[in-house]
Amino acid sequence: MITYPNAKINLGLNIVEKRPDGYHNLETIFYPIALQDALEVTQLEGDKEYALALSGTPIEGDPEQNLVVKAYKLLKSDFPNLPPVNIHMFKHIPTGAGLGGGSADAAFMLKLLNDKFQLKLSVEKLEEYASRLGADCSFFIQNKPVFASGIGNVFEPVQVSLKGYYIVLVKPDIFVSTKEAYSLVQPKKPAHSLKEIARMPVETWRATMKNDFEESVFKLYPEIAAIKDKLYDMGAVYASMSGSGSSVFGIFREQVEFVDEVFSGCFCRQRALE
Repeated sequence: MITYPNAKINLGLNIVEKRPDGYHNLETIFYPIALQDALEVTQLEGDKEYALALSGTPIEGDPEQNLVVKAYKLLKSDFPNLPPVNIHMFKHIPTGAGLGGGSADAAFMLKLLNDKFQLKLSVEKLEEYASRLGADCSFFIQNKPVFASGIGNVFEPVQVSLKGYYIVLVKPDIFVSTKEAYSLVQPKKPAHSLKEIARMPVETWRATMKNDFEESVFKLYPEIAAIKDKLYDMGAVYASMSGSGSSVFGIFREQVEFVDEVFSGCFCRQRALE
């Protein structure tokens, strides 16, 4: 069985306050986009618990720490009869880009195992498992636009649609440390309600919808700021860094020509939005 975990972007991101536990409360809108990995699971013969094969964009680190493996082991702990599996993941969503690729892989792994082995887990139960793997993992269970608060783990439905628009996504060869990004940001109450901004025409977002990480990240990496400026020069009605970076997206009314040439040396994709 095969599934296709998709990425998300952040529409606005307000760092509201620092919590006593060291984390930060935030407000953002998660919006799914059609940039996908591929994840396949087949039953594994033999004594091994699982086998993991990775292809596409290289992923560093111990395979035991890969979120798809953690998702399998999480279910295995409650379903001891879950058989050994062979996992093959083709990685296309850039890592360290603020696009939620790892979280999506974990959530889709839970859904795939639930379907393939008929575990009969409800959506609510799948979301509960996903939340144990990462703050934003449970978003990808239903995979619909949501207003997220808390540490990015409390979701509310939100009325926002970008259907008919196009997104240009640009990821430079720059790694932004999430820990460092949080350490540099100054929490503050947003001047405008993000849920209200999202109901306004997209053309008005440039003046009011902000990503609080941009101020500090752009100072450290002016190349990322330059990408946002270039997207506006090309006609974007709205552009922003996604999450803590380093990817930047622009929303356009029409398809854009020569994107790859303009952003040579960067990961760059254009997609229709739904």
